[in-house]
Amino acid sequence: MKLTEIAEELRWRGLLQDLSDPELFEKLRAGDGFYCGFDPTAPSLHLGNLQQIIVGLHLARAGLKPIMLFGGATGAIGDPSGRRAERQLLDQSTIDANVERHRTKINEIFTRHDLKADYVNNLDWTKGVDIITFLREVGKHFSVNYMLAKEWVRARLEAEGISFTEFCYILLQSYDFLHLYQHNNCKLQFGGSDQWGNITGGLELIRRKIGGEAYAFSVSLILDSEGKKLGKSEGGGGVWIDAEHMSPYRFHQYFLNCADADVVGLLKRLTFLPREQIVELERATQNSPDKREAQRVLADTLCTLVHGATATEEALRAARVLFGGSLDGISEQSLVQIFAEVPSSSVPRKELETLAIADLFVKAGLSSSKSEARKLVQNGGAYLNNERVEDAQLKLAGHAALTKSIMILRSGKKSYHLVRVT
Repeated sequence: MKLTEIAEELRWRGLLQDLSDPELFEKLRAGDGFYCGFDPTAPSLHLGNLQQIIVGLHLARAGLKPIMLFGGATGAIGDPSGRRAERQLLDQSTIDANVERHRTKINEIFTRHDLKADYVNNLDWTKGVDIITFLREVGKHFSVNYMLAKEWVRARLEAEGISFTEFCYILLQSYDFLHLYQHNNCKLQFGGSDQWGNITGGLELIRRKIGGEAYAFSVSLILDSEGKKLGKSEGGGGVWIDAEHMSPYRFHQYFLNCADADVVGLLKRLTFLPREQIVELERATQNSPDKREAQRVLADTLCTLVHGATATEEALRAARVLFGGSLDGISEQSLVQIFAEVPSSSVPRKELETLAIADLFVKAGLSSSKSEARKLVQNGGAYLNNERVEDAQLKLAGHAALTKSIMILRSGKKSYHLVRVT
């Protein structure tokens, strides 16, 4: 896709909100750099970050040079935009670890699309700048009135107030844009719409300090049909893109279960599917919502984009486990996620080695007595790791199931129990 076409494409997908110049895409040239910043105050990137990565992929496909910036310096303060209260400050080692995790994940996604990006850390050009130099070179170009006019500053002042540390965040982010403009041929910055005040600060600094012309746009936030932010991370309900924080199975299930009213918008924002296919999926949702065809395409496409095709296959196999499918190839992490809502218990490995399978069903509460457990086995209703148990006296000592730290018991079609082997 050509640069001159990208604005219309992003607008159709519901991604564009604010533009510093309505003709900015006509003024940019192939090879010009753009950057988007990522806040390393959490160990995993989330759904909002994923949308920014996807916008970056759109721009890279159109011929611009991607620069992914990680806030090793700004993360030490924590981005205050859109927050009701000040963040808890993290130590530098935690920030550094988060930066590396984020860089690895974004590089994985870019590589999957046969694209390359430059990865930079703003700590590299800020750690050696003393406070006097910073105030002279950056601070003097910002009036207090200009900063007080920012929406997020006003909101915080009307609430519980704002510290001087957070108040200066806009200066650091603006300095990032200036540095990349001067040293990396970076002409464009984009970010979430809640970042617009900080982003335009960079434009002002470049114009006032060196008379340069740069550009910016903001991306609308991902909201559901009720206007609430999807994948919101506060309160522990975040949609994370790191497999250690949200398994591919849970990630896949999240989008598989999204509402009909939200699925078309997510297909536009978070995939590269062509318009014709998305329009067809929208029609399918309207005509046959029970088939959930759009949700399946969204879940498969996004899981593959974030975690790869192999992880998507595992997520699909994991989903089949609940309907009696084989556990072969399913990671123990995925099993814990799949059966997160079912009863569970922990049993020492030494104790299990002395038990017969009927005893374990009683211990797990799936049978009230050994005789009931034996009857369950005789009637073909007892399963260990989704394989039917044929012998009620089967000893667990030496059984393959005991080599793992998770065992899944099932009584009948739907009564599950997860046993953690300690």
